[in-house]
Amino acid sequence: MSEVKIIEVKRSMLDDNDKDADALRKELRERGVFLLNLMSSPGSGKTTTLIRTINALKDKIKIAVMEADIDSDVDAKKIAKETGVHSIQLHTGGMCHLDAEMTRQGIKALGGDAELVILENVGNLVCPAEFDTGASKNCMILSVPEGDDKPLKYPLMFSVCDLVLVNKIDVAPYFDFDMEACERNVKSRNKNAKVIPICAKTGDGIDKFAQWILSEIQAWKENK
Repeated sequence: MSEVKIIEVKRSMLDDNDKDADALRKELRERGVFLLNLMSSPGSGKTTTLIRTINALKDKIKIAVMEADIDSDVDAKKIAKETGVHSIQLHTGGMCHLDAEMTRQGIKALGGDAELVILENVGNLVCPAEFDTGASKNCMILSVPEGDDKPLKYPLMFSVCDLVLVNKIDVAPYFDFDMEACERNVKSRNKNAKVIPICAKTGDGIDKFAQWILSEIQAWKENK
């Protein structure tokens, strides 16, 4: 019997996506569009964090939002209603992530003249980390109830993020959550990642997140 040929489909697919993501990044830079990819588990507070942050930034920069979900348009409607910025919903057709081509389609459908486009990726800590969306920067939210050991359990997610927001710090006293241990765990996966504690419900720390975004956009513009 002849040997069975094994084809590494996943690796090929990821390699192709990386090339497409680099091309999209170049296209967005030429258009002056900064794309921020926001990832997290379901229920971590992505949408609430976005609403707070957009309202803090919308008078300083033109913003648009792409909400990615397997189904429904709940988040896109909520963003549009509570912030007034242009928001569209991206349905992934059952896929647990967005890749560069899906992101490109969303950018095209979004249209407009936004300087900052925020992509709220599909909620999970595995698939979105594997696929480069063409974003200028990657950010993720870790909520206190999830535990301070998540960077150890989901290393890829934390290794690809430039910023980790630790949300729901208002309930930290009720959970076995050690902020110092969390920061150590994040740094063990990515020494360059910045960590900002926030509470999307009360707004604590949102100003620091908003300032981080503005600073990153300024550095991005100066690095052309």
